[in-house]
Amino acid sequence: MRIGLVGYGTGGQHFHAPFIAAAEGVELAGVVARAPATVAKVEADLPGVPVYPSLGAMIAAGGIDAVTITTPPQTRRDLVLEAIAAGLHVIADKPFAPSAEVARELAEAAKAKGVVLGAYHNRRFDADFQTLRKVIADGRIGKVWRVHSRMEQDGAATLEAGPTGGLLRDLGSHVVDQMLFLLGPVTSVDAQLDIAELPEGPTDAGFTITLRHAGGAHSHLSASKLNRIDAKEYRAYGDAGTYLSSGTDVQAEAIFAGLRPADDLAGWGYEPEANRGTLLTAAGTERVDSEQGRYHDYYAAFAKAIREGTPPPVTAEDATAVLAILDAARLSAGEGRSIGIEPG
Repeated sequence: MRIGLVGYGTGGQHFHAPFIAAAEGVELAGVVARAPATVAKVEADLPGVPVYPSLGAMIAAGGIDAVTITTPPQTRRDLVLEAIAAGLHVIADKPFAPSAEVARELAEAAKAKGVVLGAYHNRRFDADFQTLRKVIADGRIGKVWRVHSRMEQDGAATLEAGPTGGLLRDLGSHVVDQMLFLLGPVTSVDAQLDIAELPEGPTDAGFTITLRHAGGAHSHLSASKLNRIDAKEYRAYGDAGTYLSSGTDVQAEAIFAGLRPADDLAGWGYEPEANRGTLLTAAGTERVDSEQGRYHDYYAAFAKAIREGTPPPVTAEDATAVLAILDAARLSAGEGRSIGIEPG
């Protein structure tokens, strides 16, 4: 799969290009960048990869099968539609769309054109989440009653400010997608937002969300970016035990330290031994080894979906379900009540 990368900010540099390079059956065929400093950065990081001033120029040059759109959220819809109209398969970064309604529009456009459209919810491939998922799938805590997920980042500079930004659609996209993937569809949402008054306008800088899942479990999600906390935790309670983990953002930390997955595919993405999770059951307490975190598996699976006609790793419908919950969370916080989610 020859893929073009549209945007080379933090997302393009750190969460896409290195994992495209490590993915089986995928080649980075071009980057869209306009600012001179950004163009220079692409040329330094990715020698030999063509740089284009616009998506239109990349399309006109030909030779690509798919694109990843990782530009600012307010620009994403039009670029996704432009790529679909050109017959390209598309990966849209999170937030996939500004609302569930727009997400459905994008999904319908892709279906009408016969192209694959996916959302880059890469945190399904986090080491700590993969470990939690395996513990539950193996029945080690029995029937799941509830899961708590906490993702705190000391990252004021990365908070997208103003009415089109906010943390709910940023980290909220990830933590909600993880719980849908883990526990299934949601029937109701209850949320609170922490609103920061910023020069760009009121911005949600933290949230708590409670989801009731159709299967009977409930999940409790929280995140913040302005509270000087770095934490990544899970607590899962079942009728046979409890699983606790307090990990790190291991793949992101490695990328920012200058490491690349392609340089050590076998050793990439494991939580250090000191951060192993803890399983507590009637048999006693046991430490659980980390599963491997592999964001590059997202790209390999997307390429396979194009080749074989299988669903992409995160479908447009998956992303629409996440956005319906985020829309409901905003309404819940604004009106101070639980919001029901219609099936499907």
